[in-house]
Amino acid sequence: MRRREFITLLGGAAACPLAARAQQPAGRLPTIGFLGGDASVWRSWTAIFVARLRELGWIEDRTVAIEYRWSEGRPERIAEVAAEFVRLKVDVILTNNLSTPTMKQATSVIPIVFVLGNDPVGTGLVTSLARPGGNVTGLSVQTTDLAGKRLELLRDVVPQLRRVAIIANVGNPSPVRETREVQAAAGALGLEVVLLEIRHAEDIAPAFATLKAQADALYVVQDALAVANTMRIMTFALTARLPTIFYSRDFLLAGGLMSYGASYPALFRRTADVVDKILRGTKPGDIPVEQPTKFDLAINLTTAKALGLTIPESFLLRADEVIE
Repeated sequence: MRRREFITLLGGAAACPLAARAQQPAGRLPTIGFLGGDASVWRSWTAIFVARLRELGWIEDRTVAIEYRWSEGRPERIAEVAAEFVRLKVDVILTNNLSTPTMKQATSVIPIVFVLGNDPVGTGLVTSLARPGGNVTGLSVQTTDLAGKRLELLRDVVPQLRRVAIIANVGNPSPVRETREVQAAAGALGLEVVLLEIRHAEDIAPAFATLKAQADALYVVQDALAVANTMRIMTFALTARLPTIFYSRDFLLAGGLMSYGASYPALFRRTADVVDKILRGTKPGDIPVEQPTKFDLAINLTTAKALGLTIPESFLLRADEVIE
C-alpha cells in the first residue's frame, strides 16, 4: 500500500490546471482517491492511468495527489476505504465495479468514476449511459454481452468441450448477472454447466473439491474476489488440468489459457480522461458512461502445451497476443 501525502512544492500551485486550483484551499493539491482490487494485478493498469494523467497536465505529487488503497476482494475493506476517502475530502474517487455501490452509499457529493463497470444501468449505479446523473460515471466493460463469444472461443481450442465449470462470487450482484448470461449462452451452444459458488477466498478450495473432474474447462467470472485470488484459482485449475478463460490477458501471466474482453489498458487510459474532466469542473452526471471499442483475444501457448492442447493456426492468427 502506498499513501501519497499532500505536499506543496514551489511552483506547484502554478502548475495546477486553473479550474481545479481555484477550488482548492491554499497549499492543497487536487486529490484522487484510488481504490483498486489488488496492487500486483492492477500495477500495469495503474501505470497507464498515471501516465495518461501526466500527459493531461496532472503530475503525481506536483499537480495532483493520489491516495492508493487496495480492497483485496474484502467487502469490509471497501467500506473502510469509502469512509476514509470521505474523511480526507478527496476531489474524485476512482474505483472498480464491485466497490462503486459502497462508495455511492458513502457520499453523494464526491464524484465517483468506475472503471471495469459491469452493467452500470442494471445495477442502479447510473440512470442511463448517455446521462448518468448524480455523482457517478465511468467506463463499462460490457461483460455480459461477451459470455457467448468466450464460450465459442473455448470450444474452438477444446474440441472435447461438453461441460463448463463457472466460478463466480454469488455474493455480488454483477457476477450473478454474468453467470446467468454464461448459463444461457452455454445452453444455446448445447453445453452443460457446473456452477462453483464462492463468497469468500475460503470457499475456493471446497468449490474445486466438489468438482471432481466433472468439467472440461473453467470460465472465471469477472469480480474483485477472483482478481485477489487469481493464483489460488489457477493452482486448483492447473492441478485439475482445466483449460481456463478469463476476461483480461493479465490473468494469463498466472497460467490462464486464454482471455477475451475489453482492452484494459485502453479503458484505464480513457479513465484518466474522465478524471481530468471532473478535476477541471465537469459534473460526473453530465459525462456519458463510455463503452469499450477495443477487444483483445490472448492465448497462452505455454499453458496450452502443459494441458496437451494443440491450438489451430487459424486461431493463433486471430489472436491479438500469443504468450509463449
